[in-house]
Amino acid sequence: MPWFAKKRVTDVSEKKTLGQGVFRRCDACGVTLLADEFTQNHEVCPSCHHHYPLSAEGWIELLLDPGSFEELDAALVPRDPLNFVDEKPYPARIEAAQRQSAAKEAIIVGRGSIGGKPIQFGVFVFRFMGGSMGSVVGEKITRLFERAAKNKEPAVVLSSSGGARMQEGVLSLMQMAKTVAALGQLREAGVPFISVLLHPTTGGVAASFALLGDVNIAEPRALIGFAGPRVIENTIRQKLPEGFQRAEFLLEHGMIDLIAQRREMRSVIARVISHLCD
Repeated sequence: MPWFAKKRVTDVSEKKTLGQGVFRRCDACGVTLLADEFTQNHEVCPSCHHHYPLSAEGWIELLLDPGSFEELDAALVPRDPLNFVDEKPYPARIEAAQRQSAAKEAIIVGRGSIGGKPIQFGVFVFRFMGGSMGSVVGEKITRLFERAAKNKEPAVVLSSSGGARMQEGVLSLMQMAKTVAALGQLREAGVPFISVLLHPTTGGVAASFALLGDVNIAEPRALIGFAGPRVIENTIRQKLPEGFQRAEFLLEHGMIDLIAQRREMRSVIARVISHLCD
């Protein structure tokens, strides 16, 4: 190959990698910006304000007072009482999810504070099996509500989930009743529960505790509901209204209380806690 042809191939390769990871294109508005601009804006497009998923760790950093978070129940890990196997055994799926997500389960819970006020806090880890709720997730949420009731501290849970974890069968579905029962005890203690619904909040999580907050807050355009729109349309054989199951539709129909932009979420939650606890 002549030297000039070889050089041309090298130049093309360099052109393909030039700027890789430096720039990022918004899927919603098409604008291309520096990737750092999205990161610094907490995964919200600076141009059109489209909200991309933010990691559980990112939410902890965004919402809680610096250094205040203490993780609890971290030692709880999933088991396989049903000996479930589909394409691979359930324990193998758990191991793969833990390795790929660098998380032990689909939720992180603990104590922290917002604006100096102590709270019991939980945030779903959607990258772990789609944030699905199995026995451990249900147990962690239950313990969170129980601690909140005992300590008279508001409970704040950020939900992002595909629903019940099918590999745990009826044991997963039982977590719906379990978490709602614990929430009932929280209500009896007169302690508020602030539920934050992220994209997506669906299935058994939406059908249990997530929509039972004393105040339900959602992010813009978040998908919230039991079954997905396509499943519903295929079942009832009708076209759903525009924006059905999106946060704005739910707000219009009284299913949630307010929609908050991500950059405003901390101050919104702080005001709600101050109003409910003072």
